[in-house]
Amino acid sequence: MTRIDEVRAATAAAGLGALLLTPGPDLRYVSGYHAHALERLTCLVVPAAGEAFMMVPRLELPAAQASPAGRIGLEFVPWDETDDPYAVVAKRLGDVASVGLSDRMWAMQSLRFRDALPGVEQHLAGRALAELRMRKSPAEVAALRAAGAAIDAVHEQVPGFLRAGRTEREVGRDIADAIMTAGHAVIDFVIVASGPNGASPHHDLSDRVIQQGDQVVVDIGGTMPSGYCSDSTRNYSVGEPDSAYAAYFEVLRRAQEAACDFVRPGVTCEAVDAAARQVIEEAGYGSYFIHRTGHGIGLESHEEPYIVSGNTRAMEPGFAFSIEPGIYLPGEHGARIEDIVVCGESGGERLNLTTRDLVVVYQ
Repeated sequence: MTRIDEVRAATAAAGLGALLLTPGPDLRYVSGYHAHALERLTCLVVPAAGEAFMMVPRLELPAAQASPAGRIGLEFVPWDETDDPYAVVAKRLGDVASVGLSDRMWAMQSLRFRDALPGVEQHLAGRALAELRMRKSPAEVAALRAAGAAIDAVHEQVPGFLRAGRTEREVGRDIADAIMTAGHAVIDFVIVASGPNGASPHHDLSDRVIQQGDQVVVDIGGTMPSGYCSDSTRNYSVGEPDSAYAAYFEVLRRAQEAACDFVRPGVTCEAVDAAARQVIEEAGYGSYFIHRTGHGIGLESHEEPYIVSGNTRAMEPGFAFSIEPGIYLPGEHGARIEDIVVCGESGGERLNLTTRDLVVVYQ
C-alpha cells in the first residue's frame, strides 16, 4: 500500500486523473500481481484522488487474491462474462480529464477505454511511473543482484557447451536448460553468434556449424521468480583468435571498463555512453559501434534509463542499467561485453562478476 500511495501521488504530480494498469510490468510493479494478459480485462485503477481498486474477471479472482495484491488490503471488483468492465471503471472513476494507460496495454483495451471514457485524454502511465521505476529500492537491487549471480552461473558453464562441429542452436539449447536450472522462471533470450554472425548484435540462433578458430558472442538473459531480469554478454573463442580480433577486443574491454568506472550520481546517461564511445572512436573503430551503450533493467529487460547520446538525465542512486559497448565487423566477427550496473551513492556496482576477458576454449 505504501507503493500505491507513492503511485497515487506521482499520478497527481503528472497531471493525470488516474492510472489504468493492465497485466504487465507496470501492474506487477504497483501491486505485485503477475497476471496473465488475456482478452478479459484485468485492470488496477489508481485515481489521483481516491482509493485504488482492481477489476478482475470472476474466474481470475482466486489467483488475484492469492497474489501479493491480495495481502495489501486492495479492493477487488470481480466482473462476470455478461458485464462491461470498461463501463464499470468509467462509472467508478467519475469525472476525470485524463488517464495514464499501461505502456504495454493492448490496443484493443486502450480503444475500449477511449469509448468508455469519451473526451478523456489518454497518456502513457510511464509519465507517472517512469521516475519511480527507475529508482530501484534496496530490495529491488537485491533481486537484480540475485539475477546477475544466476546468469553468471550459466556463463561459467558455456565453455563446456562450445566446440567445433556443434551448431549455434545445439549450444543454445544447452544454455537454455542451464538458465532454467540456475533459477530463472523464464528464458528471455539466448544469442549464440559465431563467426560472421557475431557482427549482428541481435543475432539469435541458427544452424551454422561452429568452426575451429571462430569467435562466439553469447548474450543471455531471463526473468527470475521475483520478476527481475538478468542480462549479460560474454565472448568466447574456439581456439586462439586471430590478431585483428584480439586487437579490437582489447579496445572494447577498455571501453566497457571506462564506462563502468564513470558511473556515479550526477553524471548524465549520455556522458556514460560517451565514456565508452570515446575509447572506441580513438582506436579507429567508431563506425563499428552501432548501438547505444546500454538500457535500464528491472521488471523489464529493457526500460528507462537508456544510456545513449541525447539522454541528459543525471544518474541517481538506484538506477540500474546495462553497459554493453560492442564492435562489429560485417562479414567477419564481432564482440560485445555487457554487465548490469547499479548506481550507488559514490559510484557504480557491477552485478555480473564473471571474467570480461575473451575466454579461449580448447578442444
